[in-house]
Amino acid sequence: MRSSQDEYNCNIHANEVVMKTPIVECIPNFSAARRPEVVAAIQQAIADIPGVQVLDTHSDLDHNRSVITFAGPPEAVGEAAFRSIAKAAELINLEEHEGEHPRIGAADVVPFVPISGVSMEDCVDLARRVGSRVGSELGIPVYLYEAAATRPERQNLEDIRRGQYEGLKNEIAADPDRQPDYGPARLGTAGATVIGAREPLIAYNVYLTSAEVEIARKIARAIRHSSGGLRYVKALGLLVDGRAQVSMNLTNFRATPIARVVELIRSEAARYGVGIHHSELVGLIPEGALVEAAVWYLQLDQFEAEQILERRLQATAQSSPDFLDALAADTPTPGGGSAAAYSGAAAAALVAMMARLTLGRKKYAAVEGQMSALLEQAETLRAELTAAVQADARAFQAVMAAYKLPKDTSDEQQRRAELIEAATLTAAQVPLAVAKKSAQVLELARQVVAHGNLNAISDGGTAAALAGAALTGAGYNVRANLATLGERGNAEALLITLCDCEKRAEALQAEIRTILKERGGLS
Repeated sequence: MRSSQDEYNCNIHANEVVMKTPIVECIPNFSAARRPEVVAAIQQAIADIPGVQVLDTHSDLDHNRSVITFAGPPEAVGEAAFRSIAKAAELINLEEHEGEHPRIGAADVVPFVPISGVSMEDCVDLARRVGSRVGSELGIPVYLYEAAATRPERQNLEDIRRGQYEGLKNEIAADPDRQPDYGPARLGTAGATVIGAREPLIAYNVYLTSAEVEIARKIARAIRHSSGGLRYVKALGLLVDGRAQVSMNLTNFRATPIARVVELIRSEAARYGVGIHHSELVGLIPEGALVEAAVWYLQLDQFEAEQILERRLQATAQSSPDFLDALAADTPTPGGGSAAAYSGAAAAALVAMMARLTLGRKKYAAVEGQMSALLEQAETLRAELTAAVQADARAFQAVMAAYKLPKDTSDEQQRRAELIEAATLTAAQVPLAVAKKSAQVLELARQVVAHGNLNAISDGGTAAALAGAALTGAGYNVRANLATLGERGNAEALLITLCDCEKRAEALQAEIRTILKERGGLS
């Protein structure tokens, strides 16, 4: 998709399109852990979808439950979720299933989480489309929950799972309140599936120095929100590995930090003469949650995220020699789109440098506040453009993988065409995001050139040149991918947005050249 085509009309207006790389996370829970071959087969069904990355698999033998975390473009993630549900229904029989954790289905719960470039509404739409397919094509009852719920009483997962598989089997046909949102009002051996959309969640378990499960249940009642405890905490008391376990879902770690939850558990446990033995994560956790816990326990009141060594290294080292070697290799990725993002990140870094060289100088005290805000914006853009280096490569790899899908039957041809279109759209959106961010870097470059430390004005000029090159290179890649979409996938709206960025950049570059000449004597 790297051919070039420029025959587009830029003199029309359209609404702004989403600029960030579209990424959705999916964290389905399957009622299997004691048969590794079943978990492996489900994981493979997910991994077979082009553009999808399996990030983690966690299996608990006592719960007899596995959690697989994967992410990618929305359409690809939706297809992977559907395939995993179908595979679970084929291999898991709920009539034979036993485990500590509540469940109503082989694929018990399938949440979609917006990560980048998609809204919660997008995930709700995805959940409903997948749910409709599961109900009609697989004959599995589907209940929608959280943000995708069709009625208030179905927002909470625990309310839908009341009575578990055995209870639902007796009630689904007779009780109107138990009618599914999609699919038949009867249960087969695959049970039912709960599908929804929600914010990121941390699955976190605390083990006690006791085997008395009743203590864990009392602590769970004390900490969970539904029974008067902490907001954004859901909890159960279970017996796992011979120990009492407080099993939790933390649905908003910023509003209710992990440290606060742990300390309340510790306090409640002390009432019963027990303590915390150890804890565990199920699946993945946002880095910010761990940093926040460390800051709380270490009382680092003046802590800044840039003080983390690995973050500083990552920010400064997106491995120039390694990246340039990869760029020069005889492989299609990384390519021009990644190089454009790399140039944009370098431009943002130079803007940040010039802002830092201005801050704290008495001569520039009047622009201290402006430079401080500008520095923060530049660092944010630098991080986002650095991430786009790999995002562009992944997006193009997904396009190539989609073209390699089988096309022997009409169904395969249709699915292949849909995935090619979705992958190509993503491959256009990634460099489009780079173009927009590069235009933002140009605006910051204009400010530092106009008001920053005069001794570093040439660095600001270099930042502007690199940002302009990044936008131009990204534009070539956007047009190349849009050429294969034709009128599909909002191609026209994407192109209009690109043209707006280019016009804005052209005006900024002219203004920067004037400032460089008048203020710095550079021409």
